[in-house]
This record gives sequence, structure tokens and C-alpha cells, in this order.
Amino acid sequence: MQPPFNWTCPYCDRDQSVTENNYSTGEIFFQARGTRGSLGLKASIIVCANPQCEKETISATIMNWGYWNGPRRFANNKPIKSSRLIPDSRARPQPEYIPKPVRDDYDEACRISDLSPKAAATLARRCLQGMIRDFCGISERSLALEVRKLRELAENDNAPRGVSFESIEAIDHVRKIGNIGAHMERDVNTIIDIDADEANQLIGLIEMLFHEWYTAHHLREERLDNLKKLAANKLRIREENTNQIDPAVDDDQVENKDL
Repeated sequence: MQPPFNWTCPYCDRDQSVTENNYSTGEIFFQARGTRGSLGLKASIIVCANPQCEKETISATIMNWGYWNGPRRFANNKPIKSSRLIPDSRARPQPEYIPKPVRDDYDEACRISDLSPKAAATLARRCLQGMIRDFCGISERSLALEVRKLRELAENDNAPRGVSFESIEAIDHVRKIGNIGAHMERDVNTIIDIDADEANQLIGLIEMLFHEWYTAHHLREERLDNLKKLAANKLRIREENTNQIDPAVDDDQVENKDL
């Protein structure tokens, strides 16, 4: 029996505990043997427990198998290939206040991170450039110059709220890695690979900056706007119920009045 485990739905982004009520697995052990030895397929399905979602997430893993102490089992070595079949992208839902071109590049990078890590790294690089131009208001002829300008703003304490030196350094690393996917080496026989795990690390940085830049900024503006509306509502109520103080008069003008 599979013990409960924590999981985040890729559709609704809801954290939840997965139990046997909404999780099941299946195993197939192939008898035909090839150059990779005995192979098997392990598949799993999770149904989101959120009543407003209830969508399925299906994953499959190809692994070696053999007989150990009697029954056949899957080997403990690294899986040959793992993939999430439904949904076919690891992209997390992103709010609409993030510009659509940035979200589109992020979605596409997620979609192809396993199939073409180099292309995913290139898209991650372009996504970050779009974020710098939109959120930071910096547009130069190259991403390298834009990162340099952003670093100068940070050094002078003029960078937008939420932009840290650590995030700038991370962006510069993505820029360099993305260049590997975007440009061929001078020696065409030189191969510099980017694997799926590395591409997913770049995507993880984008997700972190979505939160630190856009979401934090949006929540801050939302809270301040709510406070503004709250104050305006209280002033309106006071004006309707008393004539002691003119709500248009500020605190400095009434500080000496007997309230």
C-alpha cells in the first residue's frame, strides 16, 4: 500500500496529500529483451482532490527489471526514461498579470524540456530577457548589456523592488547557458550538452522570479489598494454619521481640535 504523500496539482496549483483514494499505479514487465536488457513500464495516475479541478495527472517510467530474492522487481538504478503524459507540460499555472509573451515562452520551455533541453534553455533565456524588459524597464541591444544595466541599478539601490543581486547573478548564468543553445560553437565538432535536469533548473529560476517579481508586486499593490478602499469607506461612514470633522481636512489641520 502506498503511504500518503504531498503533491501539487499541475492544473490548479493546489497543495494536497495524495492517498490511495485518488492514486493508483500499474506495472508491465516486457518479456522481449533488447540491448537494454529486461524492460518494464510503471505508470501512475493521480486525480486532483480539489473539487473545482479533479483533473488527472498520468506519468510513466521505463525501467529495467529482474528477479531478486524470488519475485521479479524493478531495478533500483536510474530509470531509462520518465515522462508525464498528461498534462504534457510541467508548466505551472501563471497569473494573467504576467505578460502573455513571457508566459508563452515559459510554457513552451516546459513543454520541450525533456525532448530538447538546448531549445528549452534558449527559450528560458528569452523568457528572462522579456521579464527584464517588462518588469525592470531595461531594453538594450543584447541580454548581456541588459543584465549589466540591471546590476548597475542594483548597486545604486535603484533596481525594482524584489530584484536581488542573487537573482541577477542567476539570470546571467541562464544567459550563458542559453547561449549554448542559441549559438553554434566555433568548432562545430565541439558538443556541449544540456540535459533535461539542467533545463528544468533554468525553468525553476523563471518560476521563482515570477513569484519574487510579479506576484509579490501584485500582492503588494493589491494590499495597498485594499487599505486605500478601507480608509475611503471609513471616511464615508464617518461623514454620513457625524459632522464633527470634515473628512477632507487632514490630520495636521485638526490635531489641535477637541475631538
